[in-house]
Amino acid sequence: MKLLLVIAPERFRDEELEVPRRTFEEAGIDVDIASTAAGMCTGMLGGTAEAVMTFDDADPDDYAGVVVVGGAGSQEHLWGSERLRGLVRSFFEQGKVVAAICLAPVVLARAGILTGRQATVYPSPAAVGEMKKAGANLLEIPVVADMQVVTANGPGAAAQFADTIITKLEC
Repeated sequence: MKLLLVIAPERFRDEELEVPRRTFEEAGIDVDIASTAAGMCTGMLGGTAEAVMTFDDADPDDYAGVVVVGGAGSQEHLWGSERLRGLVRSFFEQGKVVAAICLAPVVLARAGILTGRQATVYPSPAAVGEMKKAGANLLEIPVVADMQVVTANGPGAAAQFADTIITKLEC
């Protein structure tokens, strides 16, 4: 089993990538990292991660789900990505796990998959506005799972987020 992890090329939230990635790998789940460009990406706290592919190169058929990592860079680099929104919709339409943490649930909202669904997001005014505009039912709790869609509100929820994703993969 393999998951596609999506990060911004800069200013992704380090622990929102590292904690889930470590949890997935410990559970025997392989991961690939994708971004807007292949190559080294930098986190908000100074960490780095290599994106092995771009969104154009990612094939949903190769993965059990997609996990979009948050951080300040997600608003700048991921929210507006039409290709990423298409990928998210494709995973969703195939009934696969679609997950996002921190500011990244806005990508799911803009992809049109949160209408009428329960979700959470980092409580920035811009993110909350985007989620409400998309018709999401926002809950102020760390992690929300609504069918195969998992959202989390920030780095403090990273471990619970990863565990919830694994539970959804086992369904």
